[in-house]
Amino acid sequence: METNTTLYHQDFYAWINSQINLLRQGRVQELDQELLIEELEDMSRRQRRELISRLVILIAHLLKWQYQSQKRSSSWESSIIEQRFQIKDNLDFSPSLKPFLQEAIDEAYPGAVHIASKETKLNKNVFPKQCAYSEQELLDEDYWPT
Repeated sequence: METNTTLYHQDFYAWINSQINLLRQGRVQELDQELLIEELEDMSRRQRRELISRLVILIAHLLKWQYQSQKRSSSWESSIIEQRFQIKDNLDFSPSLKPFLQEAIDEAYPGAVHIASKETKLNKNVFPKQCAYSEQELLDEDYWPT
């Protein structure tokens, strides 16, 4: 087991492959179980963080689209389209994230307001205190706030 832990710290890619090989060979007792659990938990957290990060960008651009309509640009539009695509793709790949979507929106919103405020030079108080876009609106490619 100590060699597994040493390998983990020296060459993460090799450690992952060694754990895969042990699993394939049914040598479960030789797995570095604690580190494997930590890595799996970290993967789960990364999936959630990815969703939140994409929502921050999407919501920020929707806020800019709505609150600075005179400055709308194709780059804002492209970003909105891209973030919606990536969010839907992530939710399709990991459907168990769907129940977490509203919580992720709530977590993403303050960061989105911060970005929108900085980029538009509008005071943060101009924007709603909570996200005014529903889950459905955020993911609807035909929804564009006015």
